[in-house]
Amino acid sequence: MTAREVIEIKEDALSSDYYIDEALNTLRTNIQLSGRHVKSIMVTSTFSDEGKSHISLYLARKLAQIGKKVVYVECDLRKPTQFMIKGAVGEIPGMTHFLSGQIDMSQVIHQTTDENLFVITSGTIAINPSELLEDELFGDMMNWLEQNSDYVIVDTPPIGVVIDAAIIAKAVDSAIFVIGSGETSYHAARKALGQLTKTGVRVLGAVLNKVDVRGSKYYGKYYGKYYGDYYKNSGKAKLSDKG
Repeated sequence: MTAREVIEIKEDALSSDYYIDEALNTLRTNIQLSGRHVKSIMVTSTFSDEGKSHISLYLARKLAQIGKKVVYVECDLRKPTQFMIKGAVGEIPGMTHFLSGQIDMSQVIHQTTDENLFVITSGTIAINPSELLEDELFGDMMNWLEQNSDYVIVDTPPIGVVIDAAIIAKAVDSAIFVIGSGETSYHAARKALGQLTKTGVRVLGAVLNKVDVRGSKYYGKYYGKYYGDYYKNSGKAKLSDKG
């Protein structure tokens, strides 16, 4: 796999949070145990701001850390985040440039400062994202990525808001559903999960995000005693994003 340029991924406070780190290690292990046919994984949610973008990127980084060749695909063409990638939205050639025929595959894959991790950014904000994603170029790209990497992690728009995630689901083999604790109602999450399963994609499971683990009696009694020295900051352990 060739890469056009090296992209530096921003670090934030979440990178050093012990509880988040352990949760992502568990998620990574569960994915590895899901079978060798799990190659492309989309990460979606019911609404925005539930943390799907952070989870998808950090999961990609976790897989790369154990020597897996991973491609992180930022596939929210309506509201790209790029909050963790240095460079303004639209400056880095990405998905919209490729799907609209402006560049070829060799120009859309970017190496990162993380070993084994590659990135395809969203590119310029699209006015017709659904049409671009339905083009056979997207399916061809996903097939190529699956054949030339160990894992493809796709950050999608929330499935409870726009149809894009349902279109993307047809081009991947599995999905992870993110739920923001205390933010998304049971009925809304259930309806969104129903929409996801109707696409036929294999749902690997759900991630309950933004949980206040320090306020939990279980974590406080059992884990806090042993791991308190690893984490010195106070407050909630959260994975959150703006996408």
